[in-house]
Amino acid sequence: MSKTGAVILMIILLLIAAVIGYVTAWLYAKSVYTPIIKGLEDDKVQLNREISGLKDDIIRLNGKIEELNKKTTDLEKELAEKVKEIGAKSDEIRELLKKVKE
Repeated sequence: MSKTGAVILMIILLLIAAVIGYVTAWLYAKSVYTPIIKGLEDDKVQLNREISGLKDDIIRLNGKIEELNKKTTDLEKELAEKVKEIGAKSDEIRELLKKVKE
């Protein structure tokens, strides 16, 4: 066998060894990481469900906040009316006290 033929044979054998090493590493990585990826995908599905539930909770709580804000506004109006009534009653009491003193 000539030197050129030996060099070509070595290069071909090295390429075959590289292909075998690449395929072996790919199969090993696939066997190791496939269960991990499956677990992560399951976690992702569960987290997406939790996110959907939390979005529903946010919508419900925003509705409650709006309801409470309306109640607060109504109570503030009622309070203002009561303050006016108290002022009117205080004026009436003062006038009656003036009449009683006279």
